[in-house]
Amino acid sequence: MSRIFTTSFASVYPHYVTKVEKKGRTKAELDQVIQWLTGFDESALRGHLATGTTFEDFFADACLNPYASLITGVVCGVRVENIDDPLMQKIRYMDKLVDELAKGKSMDRILRA
Repeated sequence: MSRIFTTSFASVYPHYVTKVEKKGRTKAELDQVIQWLTGFDESALRGHLATGTTFEDFFADACLNPYASLITGVVCGVRVENIDDPLMQKIRYMDKLVDELAKGKSMDRILRA
């Protein structure tokens, strides 16, 4: 089991915010991307942040977007579409979306519209 599975989502979220804001994107755009991936609404996302939900529980509660399988590419030297562990793949999907947001891609492309 990877250590990230038991890490709280709330402890990583500020790093996501910092990453996208450094590149001129907003926290609201980040939240939109996370909500698209997980199916959470604003209050559910805030609830997970407030309670310190682990990544494992965070994704267990999520209803992954049906288009999430269209997320492809490399994160940390590993192709996300080739990751065998379903939970690790979901975490890497989120990492990839955050990377795309920080790189300035349009929201339509990020959200696979």
